[in-house]
Amino acid sequence: MFRPKALGGALTALATVAAGVFIAAAVSTTPASAAGTGTGYLHTNGSQIVDSTGATVRLTGINWFGMETDNKTFHGLWSSNPWRGQLDTMARLGYNTLRVPYSNDALKPGATATGINDFVNPDLIGLSPLQILDKVIGYAGSKGMRIILDRHRPTSAGQSPLWYTSTVSEATWINDWKMLAQRYAGNPTVIGADLHNEPHAEGTNPAATGACWGCGDTARDWRLAAERAGNAILGVQPNWLIFVEGVSCPSGGLSNVWDNDPSNDEDCGWWGGNLSKAGQFPVRLNVANRLVYSPHEYATSVYRQTWFDAPDYPANMPAIWDKYFGYLYKQNIAPIMMGEFGSTLADPKDRVWLEKLMAYTGTGVTGMSFTYWSWNPNSGDTGGIALDDWTNINTTKQAILQPYLIAPSGGGPTGGPTGGPTGGPTSAPPGACTATYRQVNAWQGGFQGELTVKNTGTAAVNPWSVTWSWPSGVTLGSGWNATVTQSGTTVTAAAPSHALSLAAGASVTVGFTANGTASAPATVKLNGASC
Repeated sequence: MFRPKALGGALTALATVAAGVFIAAAVSTTPASAAGTGTGYLHTNGSQIVDSTGATVRLTGINWFGMETDNKTFHGLWSSNPWRGQLDTMARLGYNTLRVPYSNDALKPGATATGINDFVNPDLIGLSPLQILDKVIGYAGSKGMRIILDRHRPTSAGQSPLWYTSTVSEATWINDWKMLAQRYAGNPTVIGADLHNEPHAEGTNPAATGACWGCGDTARDWRLAAERAGNAILGVQPNWLIFVEGVSCPSGGLSNVWDNDPSNDEDCGWWGGNLSKAGQFPVRLNVANRLVYSPHEYATSVYRQTWFDAPDYPANMPAIWDKYFGYLYKQNIAPIMMGEFGSTLADPKDRVWLEKLMAYTGTGVTGMSFTYWSWNPNSGDTGGIALDDWTNINTTKQAILQPYLIAPSGGGPTGGPTGGPTGGPTSAPPGACTATYRQVNAWQGGFQGELTVKNTGTAAVNPWSVTWSWPSGVTLGSGWNATVTQSGTTVTAAAPSHALSLAAGASVTVGFTANGTASAPATVKLNGASC
């Protein structure tokens, strides 16, 4: 995240939000819609994001940062809440997309992830940052969530105004993106690349040295750099969306308000938030319908922009948002995915700002997409949705966001009620099931998979239980969407207490990780009936 024009490049230290500021209670809510995140890869159609069938999709997500820091992996893995438990909560609350910031340091060979509670996350012991990312992507995908990768920093030391530095070249930036595109090719959970976080001004206008938009200088023009990187990625993975943030000042330099020369005083906004020149100088990609513009927007807890103290606040805000990014959506030029926005809500103006901003994005699946900053409570100038224990929820923030969230679909029982007949357990007749298997990922010494079993019988199975066999030497690591256990070469996935019944025509997807040679489940059975 971070910064407006008037702040220097210094990154404010991450600080834990003071205890007692927010209500430490979990939220149990019903998302506004169950449209999920669609089928297959996504592309664009005017101002909308659509799936492989053409159905409109709205990304309503959240940022989970840490991979861009010295830890090189998600923050909060040090807490008592396991990593899967945190993703479970995000999905339950209605966040259907996860934006994952990273630095190029985390991608280097030999990079080490730190700050992990081994007791609650034993399956992460010894894994590299990328291997942990693989697991998060696999589990998020099993829940129907989507992933956006965000090149947040060149190194873990801090952000940069340009997409390259003296130690991290443009070639490194692009080559690392191509590596990630190849690594996740064929996995539609990962939908795209947020190319570089918050390009912004350096120096003063006209002595600009920072990122500009449309200035034509290949060393500073962010629009041209986004085209080079976006087209390189699409050459490897043409199915990805390319998310392009704005700049802060189109010239690449801060307004020089001290020289008494109004001609040097341009209108600047948040770092990454100013897309006012994108209509005149659009990003041009070699693959059609892949471009999504991704502004950032913040409130007074980050910096007190002049518009917060205008006499007509907050009525002035829609026109400001229109100018910086909203016109692209309203004129059907391209979709908007607001990649970061957030506040501690300590100032009453910030609560009004968040309410007005969410209303501005629109309701339902046709509204602007977004990923809130952040899940993490340890974002110093915004706080998070999670409280300091990484388990309980800031109910004040969640209540404002909730009407706009569209929950992920998939990754669990579908198509039928959770209750079953009251006359005791029933079993499907022989042959009354089908099974499909998808290998999600594989690594040296292990793999991850999803087994989907459909009840093709005419009666509900209550409680349901799925069994399968593996070759000798393949052992269960972990399982989800069921209580998964192993005895010898037989694995049993028993119905969870909240979804005991599998209705006729309904399916359940059991996810797992395993140790040993990647192997598809054999002799799959539903309550003893072979599939």
